Amino acid sequence: MALVGIVIGSKTDEQFIQPAVDVLKEFKVDYELAILSAHRKPDKVRQYATEAGSKGFEVIIAAAGSAAHLPGVVASWTTMPVIGVPLPTSDLKGIDSLYSIVQMPGGVPVACVGIGAAGAKNAALLACQILGLKYDNIRKAFEAYKRKQAES
Repeated sequence: MALVGIVIGSKTDEQFIQPAVDVLKEFKVDYELAILSAHRKPDKVRQYATEAGSKGFEVIIAAAGSAAHLPGVVASWTTMPVIGVPLPTSDLKGIDSLYSIVQMPGGVPVACVGIGAAGAKNAALLACQILGLKYDNIRKAFEAYKRKQAES
């Protein structure tokens, strides 16, 4: 059963979220990738977020560009942690997405990482840290990752 739900707004966003997928595979964390637009399929986004817990998700990574409503909309419909990844898909190179995600109104928390590929990688690492509080195998894998990082 997938512990992490990854949701992106369009197929073209897959290239940006791939580093998150790579980290989750490295840590042997099951995930599910969905493509849902907060603007074009708002009912599907609501259904995704409200059913996330019954699917077994414990963390959701939501990546979006431009107005970047997807992470906030998902967070508005779930109680689990949502990590937003701003994508550099607009003329503003992701700055607009960053502001959209970090400026969530009080009461609708969304963790936010950096823009683009590095942010996607960090989103997955943050998800692993969160899951590591409950799952020893993920915590141990994260500890090994940090040791390896310190050695290089």
